[in-house]
Amino acid sequence: FAELIFEDAHLSKGKIDHILRIWAAKHVADGHAEYGAIYSNYAELLETIDNIEYGPLAWRTFTVRYGGPVDANSPAWKRKVFYVHARNPLHVAEALASSPDFKDRFDVAPFEEYTAPGCRIVSNLMSGRWAYLQADKISEDPATHGAMLIPIILGADKTTVSVTTGNQEFHPLYMSLGNIHNDMRRAHRKSVVPIAFLAIPKAQHEWENDEEFRVFKKQIYHSSLVRILEPLRPGMSTPHVLRCPDGHYRRAIFELGPFIADYPEQVFLSGVVSGWCPRCHAVPEAEFVKGPPRFREHDDALQDTYVAQDLWDVFGINNDVQPFTTFFPRADIHELLTPDLLHQLIKGTFKDHIVAWVVEYVKITADTEREANRILDDIDHRLAAVPSFPGLRRFPQGRNFKQWTGNDSKALMKAPIVGYVPDKMIQCIAALLDFCYLARRSAHDTYSLRAMDEFLEKFHQLRTVFEEVGICPTGFALPRQHALVHYVRSIQLFGSPNGLCSSITESRHISAVKKPWRDSSRHNPLGQIIRKNTHLSKVAAARVEFGRRNMFYGDVLTHAYLTAGLDAPEDKEDDQDECFRELAEAMASDDTPADALVTLSERPAYVSNIHDAATNLAQPELLQLIRRFLYIVQHPDVQPDDILDDDLVWLWSGEKVCVHYSAAAVFHAPSEHAGPYGMHRELIRSTPSWYGAEPRYDTVLVCTNQDAVGMDGLVVARVRSFFTFTYDGTVHRCALVEWFILDDEAPDEVTGMWIVRPENNQHGERVTDVIAVGSI
Repeated sequence: FAELIFEDAHLSKGKIDHILRIWAAKHVADGHAEYGAIYSNYAELLETIDNIEYGPLAWRTFTVRYGGPVDANSPAWKRKVFYVHARNPLHVAEALASSPDFKDRFDVAPFEEYTAPGCRIVSNLMSGRWAYLQADKISEDPATHGAMLIPIILGADKTTVSVTTGNQEFHPLYMSLGNIHNDMRRAHRKSVVPIAFLAIPKAQHEWENDEEFRVFKKQIYHSSLVRILEPLRPGMSTPHVLRCPDGHYRRAIFELGPFIADYPEQVFLSGVVSGWCPRCHAVPEAEFVKGPPRFREHDDALQDTYVAQDLWDVFGINNDVQPFTTFFPRADIHELLTPDLLHQLIKGTFKDHIVAWVVEYVKITADTEREANRILDDIDHRLAAVPSFPGLRRFPQGRNFKQWTGNDSKALMKAPIVGYVPDKMIQCIAALLDFCYLARRSAHDTYSLRAMDEFLEKFHQLRTVFEEVGICPTGFALPRQHALVHYVRSIQLFGSPNGLCSSITESRHISAVKKPWRDSSRHNPLGQIIRKNTHLSKVAAARVEFGRRNMFYGDVLTHAYLTAGLDAPEDKEDDQDECFRELAEAMASDDTPADALVTLSERPAYVSNIHDAATNLAQPELLQLIRRFLYIVQHPDVQPDDILDDDLVWLWSGEKVCVHYSAAAVFHAPSEHAGPYGMHRELIRSTPSWYGAEPRYDTVLVCTNQDAVGMDGLVVARVRSFFTFTYDGTVHRCALVEWFILDDEAPDEVTGMWIVRPENNQHGERVTDVIAVGSI
């Protein structure tokens, strides 16, 4: 009840009190006034949550202020005291490391994994080279030899909760442990914890661009991080005993690990000049190629040798900033900044650069502004013609080309612009997208990393087309695009970037900042947000502990029936969830992936006989197709072309069929969108009326050869109906599909995509078939 009302429904104090009074009134009306509601009021609910003995401890507050000379004429920001609210990161690390929720998803030591000689796989952080090297350093000290490495992952990002109600900006700092697997961080299983709200200094307009104020903002940022992380410092040189998710106690050494941040935050963190790379000494010129790496000792040597102006102009170093990592052993901020799929690839290189450049090309090459708009409208119309596919957003009325941001829609970019831009431009986009798809993988091996290097090199060669047509006459001095040259090395060091992406902190903003802000009174909301986070943490910790005790099997009603000694009603949803859990466990434990699970909707849309269903579906050959399907089931080795009508089984057209409008597909495809164990769940629709409007018939991939690679073992089909029927005591779950065939034996040379077209018979009619749902 507390989780539903307090966390999920986000009801106000008054509404919760009202619900509890209605509950109590029902007992009174039934003659059971002595029972009352589960809580007497909102205050008792909060008191119950506060009494939960699990979860992180309380927050603390400290102040920071300008430390130079101040007089009556000094600007207000020099006289103001700024507040920083923080949790003890040591206690947070202990809570994360001991959480049973991460059992079997927590690495206690770095490791190397190979699929073949010379072919190494990297996925989670502890499988990367960085963790291995840090563990080696720890082992060199007799005092820390044999201790478990605990990398501290940090992430910071400003977020605005409202642009209309004044200064409603917050700067949360998040923490996780590098031992926790990436899929746990992506699934937000409370593995990413807000540990601080940093101060956001503000000044009057006349001082906003003042150099002294800008330096002060960076200095207060780093000094706050040092103060917040101070409790971890002793554990960086002396082992600290931690309880791990498996229940064992181990000696641990803390280590500052990767820092998740977008480019503006990286500039703050690394102390480089904006526009320069925080990881290497590449000069931001036309090509902006990879340069010698930055590292802590080299920065110190440069600052001891050159004056501040030379450091700024020649090396891109802001001499006024001392990174917080300087105060902690073995930490180098230049090394710890990781790839950011969201801001560098999706929003940066793809949306802000490629999409904007294509739109600009269309506008400068069109004869008139009206013609340019017509072309962009036609691109939208081409988008509208894309068949629907589960998990891929499509836009029946098209979509403003300039607004493309989603991971699931960028794949649509190449085909609609064919004919409107040069082929070289499309090939450039194809190379970038191929790089994106590889970068988003949950596991990388030597060959995929080599392919990333090849696609990136191809992208760099082809992007010159934007110079040639006048879009980028000065070259590509773009920090976010330059960052791609560091991806392969970063993956080798830290594993897959989808476990260290700013999309994780962006999503965490919703539960840690934005929703608590909406639940607040909006007046001085930070204190209310912090209290809400404390209560949410306690509820989450209790949920993990109760789950460890197997207290969440079924639901509260089932538990009540069992407690009363009564038979609980059957819960089909629980049965389905159990199937999903079994499939996820199979994916996690087996060397080879388990078969995907496709289940039809719980209830059919309607029940009829085969003859009437054929009429409703406008498929007069439905009975014959079902007979062919049954023959193939009985003779799996037969070739479809060898089947004769006389050999088909007899089936009555009055046989009952149950028609369904949807099916759920659960399958294994690790990416940053996947849940735990790399699982996805998508709905496949096949309905004659989608939201009361036009029909929706999703396209699917049908497996024809489990051992083949790519399209050699797949066929594209459009689902016209899902249905079940019973024959000879066996229930058959089927799909009526229309086939597509490949237009060529290889992908298109320009887009790199396979082209398919509808398969028609000699009369020009669509070729249809009945297949088993399990083949999707």
